[in-house]
Amino acid sequence: MKSIRRWLAALLVSMLWAAAAAQPFPNRPVRLIVPYPAGGSTDILARIAAKELGERLRQPFVIENKAGASGAIGSLEVARAAPDGYTLLMATASSHGINSAVYAQLPYDAVKDFAALTMVASTPNIIVVNPGLPVKNLQELIALAKAEPGKLNFGSTSLGGSPYMSAQLLKMMARIDIAHVPYKGAAPMLSDLIGGQIQIGFDNLPSTINFVRAGKLRAIAVTTAHRWPGAPEIATVAESGVPGYEVAGWFGLLAPAGTPKDIVDLIQQAMAAAVDKPEVRKQMLDLGAQPIANRPEEFAAQIRREVDKWQRVVIEHH
Repeated sequence: MKSIRRWLAALLVSMLWAAAAAQPFPNRPVRLIVPYPAGGSTDILARIAAKELGERLRQPFVIENKAGASGAIGSLEVARAAPDGYTLLMATASSHGINSAVYAQLPYDAVKDFAALTMVASTPNIIVVNPGLPVKNLQELIALAKAEPGKLNFGSTSLGGSPYMSAQLLKMMARIDIAHVPYKGAAPMLSDLIGGQIQIGFDNLPSTINFVRAGKLRAIAVTTAHRWPGAPEIATVAESGVPGYEVAGWFGLLAPAGTPKDIVDLIQQAMAAAVDKPEVRKQMLDLGAQPIANRPEEFAAQIRREVDKWQRVVIEHH
């Protein structure tokens, strides 16, 4: 009797597993890896996406922060994961554009090791200062930096990240000397900037804009070619005396290479439906992010362009 009961129990377990496997994707929680610390723009936007995807696909999308190496640690974990749709990445212009140019031995291929699902949002980077610094605009900041070369310091969210590269491009084009203080994420950098330990900050707009609105930081300029519709009072770098300057950040969902096309399309369609909701669009725009849910092939082409762009920048200016 015991052997029969064990056989029946084993049969029941196998039947349950088979039934679960037969259910359409997703039939269990999905991991969404954020390759940066909690509290930054990537994390904020990932949590909005996870909530909306979870509601539409009726399974939890669970955020896991796997920070380190400018997004490379979390990205590598997803690249090595099973291509079944249950491990996704919130990628950025840094993890899947800039890193390919600045790291000689990146442990993943930003193009070949991932399946592009959809971009979620694009955003300017922003230059902000501690209100105690006696500058009101970029022209005054550049003049102060030239008057005191090497004395001003700036923070960025990671070495080699999009905000860091925004600063390096400004240093090169405006011919100023300001010292870099690297941080592991936006939250500690902004804390030190508000506290006066550093004078200047380069960051993505979503994690910074509320501090600007609260008067804790002063906005100097945005890095995109055009002013941001949600904060039209903030000038661009290009119109503030550095013509031709432009850097834009973006955030998007990736899966391991080889993920089935039906899963890729399902997630893209769910994200597209999410950003069509007026309340979701407003939430992102209020944060300083433009909602975008483009097609997988369009997002894949964007990643290829980003990799090529930053490789050219590094080659041309080193």
